[in-house]
Amino acid sequence: MINLEAAVACLFGSLYGSFLNVVIHRLPREESVVSPRSRCPHCGKPIGWSDNLPVVSWLLLRGRGRCCRKPISARYPLVEAATSLLAGGLWLKWGGTPVFAAASALACGVLLAVALIDWDTFLIPDELSIGLALAGLLVSPFNPYFDAGPFGAWYLAPFWSLRGAVLGFLLGWGVAAGGEAIFKKEAFGGGDVKLLAGIGAWTGMTGAFDALMLGSLAGSIYGLALMRAGKAGRSDAIPFGPFLAAGAVFNFFKLLPLGWPFSWV
Repeated sequence: MINLEAAVACLFGSLYGSFLNVVIHRLPREESVVSPRSRCPHCGKPIGWSDNLPVVSWLLLRGRGRCCRKPISARYPLVEAATSLLAGGLWLKWGGTPVFAAASALACGVLLAVALIDWDTFLIPDELSIGLALAGLLVSPFNPYFDAGPFGAWYLAPFWSLRGAVLGFLLGWGVAAGGEAIFKKEAFGGGDVKLLAGIGAWTGMTGAFDALMLGSLAGSIYGLALMRAGKAGRSDAIPFGPFLAAGAVFNFFKLLPLGWPFSWV
């Protein structure tokens, strides 16, 4: 049986994904994400609303622009589909707390944008990482991970969120400083440090630690696979933001006991 509310969440998630495609394309180029309206990435002609329907338009146009018939990357519908599924899944998980369900879908969309921008450019825009931290603080009274009861929600929950952000920042800074001291090169970028602070603001100190561990595991597996395939060497850099973001998205569905040193949060 279809959950109507989750289906509506999926619909709005796909629309959000369409906007995120604009953010992913324009933000690294320091362009406005609101003006001008969507245009073809090849010829620059504006895209009509009927050709801008999430996922559907790309399929109907067979992956090509109507104006110039040049191929449009499959990343666009994949981002829209991913945000749709995330929004629906988060509603099924947190529908009992609708404010947090909606806010966490927005946060996971930001994490997806961070992952793809970092993958493309090796940079994480401050607008996204710092914005994620500030949003986590604002939403903290509705965050079930910071369940402080009806009276503590407005003063304890923001404190726990801030504490998670601070620990995330310190964990990232410690890894960055330690990696540079050992390997004599940057092992953890400033953008990663701020991103980990943003993750901590949403999922607390436990979540920050979990995301770091999960991201490190996934990044190590990916790096080893590249080296085994002869596509990268030990000294080749890979972006860590996508793996850290993936760990953070997992946190929104389940916190693992990996962060046991900080489980008292």
